[in-house]
Amino acid sequence: MQVQTLLEIIGSDFYTGVPDSQLKALCGYLIRTYGTDPKHHIIAANEGNCAALAAGYHLATGKVPVVYMQNSGEGNIINPAASLLNERVYAIPTVFIVGWRGEPGIHDEPQHIFQGKITRSLLDLMEIRNFVIGKDTTEEEVRAAMTEFRPLLEAGKDVAFVIRKGALTDSVPAIYSNPYTMNREEIIRHIAAASGKDPIVSTTGKASRELFEIRAANGQSHKYDFLTVGSMGHSSSIALGVALNQPYRRVWCIDGDGAVLMHMGAMAVIGACKPENLIHVVINNEAHETVGGMPTVAGHTDLVAVAKACGYPYAARVERFEDLDRELAAAKARRALTFLEVKAALGARADLGRPTTTALENKKNFMRCLAETC
Repeated sequence: MQVQTLLEIIGSDFYTGVPDSQLKALCGYLIRTYGTDPKHHIIAANEGNCAALAAGYHLATGKVPVVYMQNSGEGNIINPAASLLNERVYAIPTVFIVGWRGEPGIHDEPQHIFQGKITRSLLDLMEIRNFVIGKDTTEEEVRAAMTEFRPLLEAGKDVAFVIRKGALTDSVPAIYSNPYTMNREEIIRHIAAASGKDPIVSTTGKASRELFEIRAANGQSHKYDFLTVGSMGHSSSIALGVALNQPYRRVWCIDGDGAVLMHMGAMAVIGACKPENLIHVVINNEAHETVGGMPTVAGHTDLVAVAKACGYPYAARVERFEDLDRELAAAKARRALTFLEVKAALGARADLGRPTTTALENKKNFMRCLAETC
């Protein structure tokens, strides 16, 4: 169905969420309609952040907010949904729109399979009444579902629309851009060259896919890399765990701006631990590019200043390859926790593939590498 029709049926004027490729039509429509006007649309750091924003909106207006997210974000809303929104606590009504990745019977990536299996079970467990919208769902069926939802919302309960692949349509795609020139895949190529045989922990999304293909093109082993295919925002913490327990080995983390924002508290923990052997590189294209390109707030955030405030002894920003190579070489030689923000353009190869090894194979190979001298 047309996304505009769905939103007219819901009837809200405030939306907050974390972008999802399954909800690309919704995300594009919201950007074209509201942009990032905080009165109507906020792209938040994580889904729990969204739930709290929704609560504030309801407290101030008495109206019902909408929170959109990929189903992987259900984990981030469990606490606020159970202890803030729930009818037994503050009874704050919220409509969730959930992109259903990994739906049983539909081919998807390994990180989505189990999450897809339990998507509706988690909503049921949280007593969030939900309705599934697929390609064949009619407008009348959605209107009937919303009619059933309205008394629940009036009673302070939460409800959800679970969106199957291809269910929402929108004829006008949104176009995203930024002023930077360095290509992310080429940035990662430079990092891989500078790191040599040092282990790398890379973030979820296209960055890990590009790292995998760079290794293949170079004829290199994949054993040096831990590809964080899920758990967005946690790559830096994984890298910290590795660095602290292998202090004699330099460890690199290739991170993204959306991931850093999602769990920025990790930077405070890293800064407090100060592992001398950790190099934290954030490729910042100011967008959730892997899921469609919607902007993050990283374009308004001084990540270098954040790193310094969190206790990183060295932090810098680069926008050109010559500066990148100089900083990578210096980081390699430095015995101090290092933060490097690399400004990047949007865009990736249309033929970018996916890892041909399983997540479990990746883990075992990486652990064997760490157990050896690599």
